[in-house]
Amino acid sequence: MFDRIAMLALLSLSLGAMAADEGKVKALLKQADDFRLAIASGRVETEVRSFKGDALDKTRLYAVYLKPGRRSLVLFRTASERGQKMLMLGDDYWLMMPSSQRPLRITAMQKLLGEASTGDIATMTWSDDYDGAVSGEDVIDGLPCLKLDLLGQRKGVSYPRIVLYLAKKDRHPVQAELYVASDKLAKLARFSMGEIDGRRQVTVMTLIDHLQKERSTEVHYLSRTGKTLSDDYFNPAFLVRADLTQ
Repeated sequence: MFDRIAMLALLSLSLGAMAADEGKVKALLKQADDFRLAIASGRVETEVRSFKGDALDKTRLYAVYLKPGRRSLVLFRTASERGQKMLMLGDDYWLMMPSSQRPLRITAMQKLLGEASTGDIATMTWSDDYDGAVSGEDVIDGLPCLKLDLLGQRKGVSYPRIVLYLAKKDRHPVQAELYVASDKLAKLARFSMGEIDGRRQVTVMTLIDHLQKERSTEVHYLSRTGKTLSDDYFNPAFLVRADLTQ
């Protein structure tokens, strides 16, 4: 009887510790998210630069509209792609082409440019999609960091597993190892900090390909504003007919 009580007590303590650790990780991810996007609803002007070795290959412009509930709308702004639209609703993605009246279902890993996928551009938060544990500490480029081992909590996440490094001082993201479903390292993401609208934020995410050598992509966040679109535009049936080229 005593052994059973002791076992239950240990189990209770273990579950309590797990819950506390889960709460800690969620808080850390929320702090990191605030450096990537401090607004739940708004517009992010984005420039994506693709490199082969050290040479700039291509550049594309996107306007990303965000809404609560994992809703994102990406408008293609470069002249060669103008009129294309990509919509994310939870785990579902659609691509709208100006020459078609039917939305095309795509995946989060569909490439937009270089190593930047639809998920890399449309998804800017970790706290809603991942959970895990603090697995240690490390030093990245001379900066003391917390190391988080994260697992995706949704089937549609771009990367089922992420090893994330946050600065111990202020919790801003420093580096992320991005793993695909086979648990193979696909990309290494590096985050550069700067000032946007008077606030310290992530200004550039650099994606280094570990499957194709000598390939990298920079995602530049040019501006972030509270301006967004009505809920109508986050409906595939409405969006496919909407003209947003202006």
